[in-house]
This record gives sequence, C-alpha cells and structure tokens, in this order.
Amino acid sequence: MSGEVEIVGVSALHCVLEPHDWAFDRLRGAEIDAHWAERRAAVPALYDGPVLLAHSVSRGETALGVKFFETRFSRFLAWRDFGFPDAGVYNCFSMPALRSADGAFLLGEMGADHSAAGAIYFPAGTPDPSDLRDGMVDLEANLLRELEEETGIAPQEARLSPDWTIVYAGPRVACMRIAQSPLSAAELETRVSSYIASQKKPELAGVRMVARRAELAEPRMLGFIRRFLEPLLPP
Repeated sequence: MSGEVEIVGVSALHCVLEPHDWAFDRLRGAEIDAHWAERRAAVPALYDGPVLLAHSVSRGETALGVKFFETRFSRFLAWRDFGFPDAGVYNCFSMPALRSADGAFLLGEMGADHSAAGAIYFPAGTPDPSDLRDGMVDLEANLLRELEEETGIAPQEARLSPDWTIVYAGPRVACMRIAQSPLSAAELETRVSSYIASQKKPELAGVRMVARRAELAEPRMLGFIRRFLEPLLPP
C-alpha cells in the first residue's frame, strides 16, 4: 500500500488471529525497549499491554480480510514513532463516526496521557485480545466498546450504518462506520463533555463538533479523518 489515502466500501470484515514472526521486534528489541523507557518517563500512564496488529490485509469485492497477530504496545508505539519501518505490517483498527441528528460529526481531542496527545480524530483504540471471539477479531465489538469508553454513548444509543467504509492511509487501515445519534450537535457535545468531566482519568481532553468542510482545516486533525469527512459535509 502506498502513502495515498484510498476509501472503499465493503459489507463485511473477516478478521482472524494468526501467529507472525515480526522481524522488527526480533531484530530491534533493545532499541524498542530504550524508546519505551523514554516514552514512559515522559508519560508514566502509558501501559505496555497486549495489542493486535495486522500482517495481511486483503480486499475482496464485498469484504475485507485481515490477519492479526499479537504484540505489545511498546512494540506498536516504536514501530509508529520510528516511521512504520516494516511495510508488511498494518495498524488496522475500527472507528465510530458519531454523527448528530443535524449532521455534525463528533471528534475527540486526545488527552495528555495518550500516546497521541493533542491529536483530533474519532474515538478509537488499537484492537486487543479482549476483542477475540472464537479465534476471530470482532472489530464491531471493538468499535462499540471504544465509543462507550471514550464518550459515554452506549451501543443502544447510536444506530450503526450497515456497511463499513475502509480508509487506507499507508500503514493505517481504518475500518469506519457511521454511528447515528438522535441527539442534536449541541446536545451531543454537552452530553459527551459532561461524561468526560465526570471521569477521573478520561481518554479525551475534549470534543470537537464538525459540521462543515471549512472546519476540517484544524491542523491537529489526522489527514485520513479529513479525507473521510470531506464528501460527507457541506462547504
């Protein structure tokens, strides 16, 4: 995959867990450990838990096939921070595009304890072993969990679009679905902001409601999020 952003629609995901010998981890372990020590010194809240990355992403006519493998967050973080040196590995994750009844989208600003502090994008989290169901990786369950954990919006409070929008952005593969809320933009912003304020250690520092393309110029918004939203918003 190139660094260009490509957006396609599929009706289903087929995601499995499969062992993988990750040369980046095996050959650069000492360098990765040193980098992790530096990042932890700067952000002590970072946790080196298990996460799932992909070593194969294949696109069919109606479905996306993904083969995941388990690694540790320190390995993922070094791979990301070093500029994604292994072209055969992908960060494949799900994202709920939470949309208000009047057409605005809610994005979160990552908090100070997050590995991407200050960045603005939809609620999301790297898949982990808790997303496994009988050997399959359930990205819909991951999407709904992240939505509730970060915004307080429970699965029954938003209607998911039936199909997936896959955004290919270099080593990132974002599996996105619109989560339609019955609340207005103002109501949704108030609801989620109150939820964030009630948490002792919120993942988000705040929320941004985006209703028009002109608002996509925010420099901290990830580029692939901007590309996803452009055709869905008025000028």
